[in-house]
Amino acid sequence: MINLYISVRATAIALFVLFFGIYAVSGSNMAFAQASEAESSSSSKTSQSEAASPQESGGGDTSFRRPGQTGLALPRFVSLRSSKVNMRSGPGVRYPIDWVYHRPGLPVEIIDEFDTWRRIRDWEGTVGWVHQSMLEGKRTALVSGVQRLLRKEPGDDAPGIAFMEPGVLGELRSCQSDWCEVSIQGYRGWLRRSDFYGIYPQENL
Repeated sequence: MINLYISVRATAIALFVLFFGIYAVSGSNMAFAQASEAESSSSSKTSQSEAASPQESGGGDTSFRRPGQTGLALPRFVSLRSSKVNMRSGPGVRYPIDWVYHRPGLPVEIIDEFDTWRRIRDWEGTVGWVHQSMLEGKRTALVSGVQRLLRKEPGDDAPGIAFMEPGVLGELRSCQSDWCEVSIQGYRGWLRRSDFYGIYPQENL
């Protein structure tokens, strides 16, 4: 009977971790956060054609930023508004769809503007056009590279709050020097700006 209870309890814990992607380490306040399979970076978009859309190098020094058609700076970061966003090869519905994004809140760069259409670049460097109604100004962060430690305060000596896996998405709140404050899966803390996609190296927020 005891063995059955332990087995059922272990199964319940495993299911909780699987569905919520958060694991509290026994004896500490540390936690583990990961993107579910449906939210991972690799499955955030699907190709609609055999040929990949054009790619360009992204990010970097913001000294090249210029006013766009709307008067706002180019390039600039925004986020996807909808759970289905079509990326087209040109600025209009007559152009074919190259990719479909399935993750609202995903950070992207606007690199050009034409009428009500915006040319965007994603975290992989894929470039194409989406309608402005599919974008919003909310700033978000996509954890990149390797597992990152979310810290309580901005500094390498600050205590850790949670481990963040690549592909985890959060809200970008502010940036101070090399550190940015983010909210991710209910945790609020600090990451280095180089730990995620969604901010320029010298950008103040």
